[in-house]
Amino acid sequence: MDLLNTLVDKGLRRETPTRAEALAVLATTDDELLDVVAAAGKVRRHWFGRRVKLNYLVNLKSGLCPEDCSYCSQRLGSKADILKYTWLKPDEASRAAAAGLAGGAKRVCLVASGRGPTDRDVDRVSDTIKAIKEQNEDVEVCACLGLLSDGQAERLREAGADAYNHNLNTSESTYGEITTTHTYADRVDTVRKAHAAGLSACSGLIAGMGETDEDLVDVVFSLRELDPDSVPVNFLIPFEGTPLAKEWNLTPQRCLRILAMVRFVCPDVEVRIAGGREVHLRTMQPLALHLANSIFLGDYLTSEGQAGKADLEMIADAGFEVEGAGEVTLPEHRTGGGCGSHEGGGCGSHEGSGCGSHEGGGVCGTVPASAPAPAASADEPRPDLVAVRRRGAGTDLAPNA
Repeated sequence: MDLLNTLVDKGLRRETPTRAEALAVLATTDDELLDVVAAAGKVRRHWFGRRVKLNYLVNLKSGLCPEDCSYCSQRLGSKADILKYTWLKPDEASRAAAAGLAGGAKRVCLVASGRGPTDRDVDRVSDTIKAIKEQNEDVEVCACLGLLSDGQAERLREAGADAYNHNLNTSESTYGEITTTHTYADRVDTVRKAHAAGLSACSGLIAGMGETDEDLVDVVFSLRELDPDSVPVNFLIPFEGTPLAKEWNLTPQRCLRILAMVRFVCPDVEVRIAGGREVHLRTMQPLALHLANSIFLGDYLTSEGQAGKADLEMIADAGFEVEGAGEVTLPEHRTGGGCGSHEGGGCGSHEGSGCGSHEGGGVCGTVPASAPAPAASADEPRPDLVAVRRRGAGTDLAPNA
């Protein structure tokens, strides 16, 4: 296809595709899908080789959020059957992080529900960052705490944070349909605050909320303009008890097209498969590694992910390798300010991602239930696919890392 040849050429030169080209990727047919994956894979390998960066989420404070983000299981008024607990102590969070690091994670994403941190909250998180780094000097730490006030990003940086995640989630034109308690502009402002403080900015999206192709292209082009070091791509998990519980709009093929489009628009950025990969990509997860160079290991914020051992086996079987602690994630031209390494502040990547965040993915991925469910039509809710998290941080059970 001339389209794919053009997109590969642009990706290797870091040239932005046109909106029409990005939309055309989303409009490709299933017969063209492997060609799309192969083309985007050339761009991914050019900038990131066959390395896969592993990230690990620690949910510092679960549920009880005053914001009304329609996709989030931790939202105001949510009836989702999730864990609810207040702040983990620094030593508890450090122990939780250790499980992911033992599984090969290079980055720990510290996430807390809420509109944004108070100054006291920043102190708590700063203590947690120091506790984790005392035990693991080379670990990257990304904070995801919601909207930042003036000076808070600088304080997190001084405490040792390498990155900050805050997702745009969807296009500016449709943002008000998803959330009313804060604005799209508030989110952009927080990403810019992280940038200005010298933190590696991480900002991504959620697909599957009923948005159009134009909305997806809008938000990805907006992310390109903000120039984060990492872009987590969340796929909505429609939690029972949230307003989007019936929004089952994604197929594995659709997810792969979205990831390919993100790669073409953001060729040299860490693209992370975040919430929902197990549910929506299912057996096609290995193909997604040809598009994204980063994933979360083990459990998510409010749901259980694929077992860490299964993730590692999947990466090896697909012919990829786990990125080592001493390897720089981002291409050299993006690391001049320190992003992608520990020197100079900021480390390539979240969501957090890429943490996905309580706002950008409080639903943040799950694993299908153990018992097979009867076939359902595409427009019927599939609560059987959502395994609510009941292990790891905030519980007495070991994490699924």
